[in-house]
Amino acid sequence: MLPYATAAEAAAALGRNLTAAESLWFRYSARVPDPLLYYHNVLFLLVIFTLAPLPLALLELRLPSAIDAYKLQPKTRLSAASFAKCYWDVMRVFILVVGPLQLVSYPTIKLVGIRTGLPLPTAGEMVAQLVVYFLIEDYGNYWIHRLLHGKWGYEKIHRVHHEFTAPIGFAAPYAHWAEVLILGIPSFVGPAIAPCHMVTFWLWIILRQAEAIDTHSGYDFPLSPTKYIPFYGGAEYHDYHHYVGGQSQSNFASVFTYCDYIYGTDKGYRYHKEHLAKMREQWRTSGQNGELNGVNHNQKSA
Repeated sequence: MLPYATAAEAAAALGRNLTAAESLWFRYSARVPDPLLYYHNVLFLLVIFTLAPLPLALLELRLPSAIDAYKLQPKTRLSAASFAKCYWDVMRVFILVVGPLQLVSYPTIKLVGIRTGLPLPTAGEMVAQLVVYFLIEDYGNYWIHRLLHGKWGYEKIHRVHHEFTAPIGFAAPYAHWAEVLILGIPSFVGPAIAPCHMVTFWLWIILRQAEAIDTHSGYDFPLSPTKYIPFYGGAEYHDYHHYVGGQSQSNFASVFTYCDYIYGTDKGYRYHKEHLAKMREQWRTSGQNGELNGVNHNQKSA
């Protein structure tokens, strides 16, 4: 809750006029307790998870021909019932695990120094912090994910997430409740190391969820703006990990590709891409036609 009774009092404390964004923030948050501002994350997660995957899901179910050319595993088709079951299974974990965790974690957020007051961060500050958060989360997620592909971790926990060998956006958070908790840890490490404003924290949670939905979408669109993000893995990169399945020792990274490259866990994927390129060239020179988009054939590589 802001310690100012009026916007003029806030401006006097800052020694300048409030920006348009700060005026909007004052009007919204001046009388809202800090814990309630933090709990907005529950609503943001719910809305993003429900709405972001919906357009592709509806197209796949109602008008698949419009996007078939971009589907990474076109031979795999899910029914409307499968989409609905995935959604409700995730919602059950959300209600029983994610929601309560958000409610009890506010003291930790307050302890690490995430603030709600004025001034608001600059755009440059927000971008810099978000980049740091993505890098830290990606590195931590890489090692946790890799450990979960060990025999015990996979059989007891991670196999649930791999029930979708051809992932869909709604399956991004589809996982064992323990995995949801464990993989949530790296998301908080960045803000703990480099504390931010609550607005930045909201944006971080929203973007991280949207990124997970994107990489699990099952589609690779050539004009996607994410293709301009350096070292971004994307849907094709992560789709291969699901395609190979439980024996996969490749493409563990959640966002970027640098960890897999540094630690040599993208070798199967690179071999797979080279093999596809050779097959395309052979088919092209022989005048044959075939569908070799992404990972849409049955030759698997570990």
